[in-house]
Amino acid sequence: MVDAIRMQPLLKLEDMPPAVELQRIYWGSHVESVVAGHMLYSIVNAGGHVLGAYDGDRLIGVLIGLVALDPDTSRPLQERLQIASKRMVVLPEYRSHGIGARLKLAQRQEAIRQGIRLVTWTFDPLLSANAHLNIRKLRAISRCYLLDYYGNDDSGGLSRLGSSDRLLVEWRVADSAVIAVLDQQSSLRSSSDYMLQGVPMVNAAGRNAAGLPMPASDWHVPREVCCAMVEIPSHYDDLLRLAPQVARAWQTHIREVFMQLFERGFMVTDFIYTRDQTAERSLYVLSQLGDGEATA
Repeated sequence: MVDAIRMQPLLKLEDMPPAVELQRIYWGSHVESVVAGHMLYSIVNAGGHVLGAYDGDRLIGVLIGLVALDPDTSRPLQERLQIASKRMVVLPEYRSHGIGARLKLAQRQEAIRQGIRLVTWTFDPLLSANAHLNIRKLRAISRCYLLDYYGNDDSGGLSRLGSSDRLLVEWRVADSAVIAVLDQQSSLRSSSDYMLQGVPMVNAAGRNAAGLPMPASDWHVPREVCCAMVEIPSHYDDLLRLAPQVARAWQTHIREVFMQLFERGFMVTDFIYTRDQTAERSLYVLSQLGDGEATA
């Protein structure tokens, strides 16, 4: 089934209704939740793209990208050019099969075709699967934490428990470190590799009486370190459903950790998910690197 799925741009107005319906499956029908068909058509005709993943004639995934500019007007126009990636959705029964990664790689090709080297987007820092795709597989980085980026209204699906913090992702699609990993010319490091190098886990999670992961109450980043691992829950959506108070505690905790690290010049350069017979862990790796650098 998955091998037969093809990536194809949506170009016509009549192509757009299935993309609207696909958005509603994940975000609902609230007016703030869905990019309308006429807007998708306008995005395509303004130089952006709407990319679809098709199983036969059925649209099962969609990704929107807009041609955009970095807001820093002190820089030359060409240096500010980027693709602002929005709204990737894959039908539930097709998830965990690499469809999202294929959509993002198709978007990378669109950017390269247009001579654009940077793709940006935002995601909830507590979503382990998203972090694994964005940071681990695609080799994007993040050095900007956005507080309540989409406001505090939960009705539109962009805010949860009154919070909509996001990491801003930078994907430099032509960088050698990105190319090396995508072409499988470079190996990725494990959590054990980092630990052997002396990289500390600064906020190791505990467990409450119900066995749910709890944010560390006492954490700190030693001044002498230039690389650190930050833990998040591996199943944050389950916490939202089963234990909202625990989920809210993680929101507050991760906001504090990331803001402190970013203020000290760290950036997200890797993400690791590990699982053994006793536990699973989801870990960001943050490093103090020069401007524009990323690790492979």
